[in-house]
Amino acid sequence: WNKGTVTYQVFWTTEATDTDGVSWMLQGVASSDNTYVNVDYGTAVQVDDDAKGAGKVTTVSAESGAITIAGTPADNDLVYFRIYRDVSGDAMAGDARLHGLKIFFRSF
Repeated sequence: WNKGTVTYQVFWTTEATDTDGVSWMLQGVASSDNTYVNVDYGTAVQVDDDAKGAGKVTTVSAESGAITIAGTPADNDLVYFRIYRDVSGDAMAGDARLHGLKIFFRSF
C-alpha cells in the first residue's frame, strides 16, 4: 500500500422485498507501534446502493469515493476501519445485512 487514499465496495443483502436505498459509511485510521488505539477516525465516505427488489439477494455497491486514512500512515502500521449504515441518509425501513467489504488501494 502506498499510504494514500483507499476506496471500497460493499456486499450486502436485505431480508425483505425492497428496492429502497441504503447509505453505507466507511472511515479509517492508522496506528503505529506503541501508539494509542483510542484515536479519531478520518472523515467517513458514503456510498449509496439500492436493494434489488427481492430479499436475500446479494447486492454489490458501486465503488466509493476516496477515503483518507487518519493518523500518519507509515510502513508496518495497522489500519482500523469502521463501517456503518447511516439510516438518517437512506430510505430503507428494514435491516441491511453486511456480508463483505472490498478495499481498493494502490501499491508502490
